[in-house]
Amino acid sequence: MKIIRLLSVDDHAMTAMGYKYILEGSEFEDFQVKVDTVNTFEGAIEKIDFSARSLPYDILLFDISLFPAHSNDTRSGEDLGIYARKKVPSSKIVFMSSFSDSYRINSLFKTVDPDGYMVKSEIDEQSLCAMVRTVMTRPPYYTASALSAIRKKMANDFDLVDETDKKILHYISLGTRTKDIGPLIAAATTTVESRKRQLKHLFGIEHGNDIELIEEARKRGFI
Repeated sequence: MKIIRLLSVDDHAMTAMGYKYILEGSEFEDFQVKVDTVNTFEGAIEKIDFSARSLPYDILLFDISLFPAHSNDTRSGEDLGIYARKKVPSSKIVFMSSFSDSYRINSLFKTVDPDGYMVKSEIDEQSLCAMVRTVMTRPPYYTASALSAIRKKMANDFDLVDETDKKILHYISLGTRTKDIGPLIAAATTTVESRKRQLKHLFGIEHGNDIELIEEARKRGFI
């Protein structure tokens, strides 16, 4: 019987193992599922690189947040997705995350164009099995909240948060003053201030301060 190979990347080992036990213990009509797990960004890169040299995974499952909130490391599952798209283009990519915000999800679709997105609170045995079947035959696969977020974004005309915005949010979260951020991202202070205003408008906190801006950015997974 055909073997469908998956790689599950999640900084919480029990979560990744949970996916493994469910999928490997489930019955599929035309194939069996084998799941490898890894809990670090570096470990994921090693697995992806090795698969590129040997046999690429059929599906890559990426959590978005791979480091603690207080970490200065800004790398995420999104970065893994971008890397994997170039390194193993034949592998399907599915994000598994607690983030259900339309801006965050649609940012991922702009940078990675994944084959699926599952909100963790909606993941169960049935949805996991349905995801594998759908992604292997007629992708994409979305859980209800992810599909709702995508539809919401399509109905609005807001710009997505770009890489410069993410850098600004990162430096603000570290306590860097606005006037000191400009040189760090090769931009004028007025540009930084303008982008901060745009971000506050985008997040619905037009009159909020930097603390509120960072809180909203964290809720949406940009930090």
